[in-house]
Amino acid sequence: MTLTRESYAAAVERLEALDAEAAELAGAADEMLAVAGLLTREPRLRRALSDPARSGDDRALLFQRVAGDRLGALAADLLTTLVKGRWSRPAELLDATERLGVDALLLAADKDGKLADVEDELFRFGAIVRGNRHLASELDDSTVEPGQRAELARLLLDGRAQAVTVRLVEVAVHGLGGRSFDASLTRLVELAAARREREVAYITVASPLSDEDERRLGDKLSELYRREVSLKITVDPRILGGMRVQVGHDLYDGTVIRRLNETRNALAGR
Repeated sequence: MTLTRESYAAAVERLEALDAEAAELAGAADEMLAVAGLLTREPRLRRALSDPARSGDDRALLFQRVAGDRLGALAADLLTTLVKGRWSRPAELLDATERLGVDALLLAADKDGKLADVEDELFRFGAIVRGNRHLASELDDSTVEPGQRAELARLLLDGRAQAVTVRLVEVAVHGLGGRSFDASLTRLVELAAARREREVAYITVASPLSDEDERRLGDKLSELYRREVSLKITVDPRILGGMRVQVGHDLYDGTVIRRLNETRNALAGR
């Protein structure tokens, strides 16, 4: 394990050991994500807080001077643990700060018994956005301030999703770990599933599956991957029939459109 991974793991271990209510965790997550925003805007601070020439205590003292009394005890403690760690590059401290904020949000949803809902809401919102080219362009337009795009996402989700879902979508708008909006949402779905100790299977079908077909498919995939599988189903009539299944890097494409394309290519090659 690299020093960077060890430093992040130490903060996660501290987070998991906390005896905190969901609301406290969500509040701390907001503060940690705000600090991630500060590190994004202030590269000199980012470098200073990850400088290997400084001791961990020295970097922690610098962070405490910068943060002042603007952070609650929970967020301050977790971020101090991060800052005292060793980082290969300044950008890795930024990524870890952002990821720890996400971890705290997912833990809050888990403690509240709403993690499965959050996972499904993130996936469904991503599917809606992908199905609307104009909306997808607006939410992923880097020429527009992230705050404006986040406000659009909040308006779309107002009253239709858990508070944690809305906050995570805002994280996706800003680009989790430098990813695009769509890739950020996908990563957040997978992180939510991982906390539930599940693999994510992305299923594309031409028409909706029955409850029984969904159950049987889930059982088969769980048996194959030897863990519970969370099915994320998209209905796309353009595939004509059959099914496409992706789990991690594994892809099974048994769609009619794929077979037609293969036949067309084979005939063209004669």
